[in-house]
Amino acid sequence: MTATFLLGGARSGKSRHAVRLAQQMAENPLLIATAVAGDGEMRRRIARHREERGAHWRVVEAPLDLAEAIAGLEADAVAVVDCLTLWLSNLLHERRDAGEESSRLLAAIDASPARLILVSNEVGLGIVPATPLGRSFRDEQGRLNQCVAEIADRVILLAAGLPLVLKP
Repeated sequence: MTATFLLGGARSGKSRHAVRLAQQMAENPLLIATAVAGDGEMRRRIARHREERGAHWRVVEAPLDLAEAIAGLEADAVAVVDCLTLWLSNLLHERRDAGEESSRLLAAIDASPARLILVSNEVGLGIVPATPLGRSFRDEQGRLNQCVAEIADRVILLAAGLPLVLKP
């Protein structure tokens, strides 16, 4: 396994940095997308990301079954997983067991022969969410981020588009 974990706030430059890294590593990188185009605003975001990547990218959509998508990667693959935050949100929305699914995901990341670039939001720096669901999501995301950071080879925090290497 070779995994780079990109972490940061919303609009911090994580996805752009992930695309840049992947394009340096492969001519035809793969995007494993976790977003669901549930409304017009999300459809526009997805379209903007497609334009930024370009046509040479292959795309696999995995809004829920992310572990399976990663487990199916070949050794020469370079894949951007964008993003773990939306994936976790999808799981909670579908009332799936986040702890069990996260364990499966971590095992798939650890066993993958592919080069992975994993993107996630740092959600613990803001205000305490007002609802139990919001607090549960924040806690699950924090736990998942810690576990991914532990097994990743490199961890990079992005702020204002600037990368700060936390784990070289």
